[in-house]
Amino acid sequence: MLNEELIDTLVRSAMDAIRNAYVPYSGTAIGACIMASDGTIYTGCTIENAIRNLSIGAGEVAVYKAVSDGKREFDAIAFICNTERPFVPNGAICQLLAEFNVPEVVMADMNGDAQVLSLTDLLPYGSEPLDNHTVRE
Repeated sequence: MLNEELIDTLVRSAMDAIRNAYVPYSGTAIGACIMASDGTIYTGCTIENAIRNLSIGAGEVAVYKAVSDGKREFDAIAFICNTERPFVPNGAICQLLAEFNVPEVVMADMNGDAQVLSLTDLLPYGSEPLDNHTVRE
């Protein structure tokens, strides 16, 4: 369970990350901050491209940075968006979080008001990771 101080840290880190978003097409900037189980924090922001399939979301950036640094266990992720309402991650992002069993999702607005839900509340029927992953390069 997340305490207020930890929620505040995650939201502030996501808010810092949103400043680096590259969103010339949609104008919708999103920041994310994921915390590994060892307390290490990784941030990410939206990066758009003229070819839409090359765009990447803030949650993906944060997760991929952490995974590429060797992290596999996480306690929580926070999202913030430059809109008046909190950012609610879509099913694809939730499935990425399910792959790594990220239990808590913090969704905040630009005022820092946050709501915390469990990943299973957001994605009740997500696919669980395989017990035996085959790595292909």
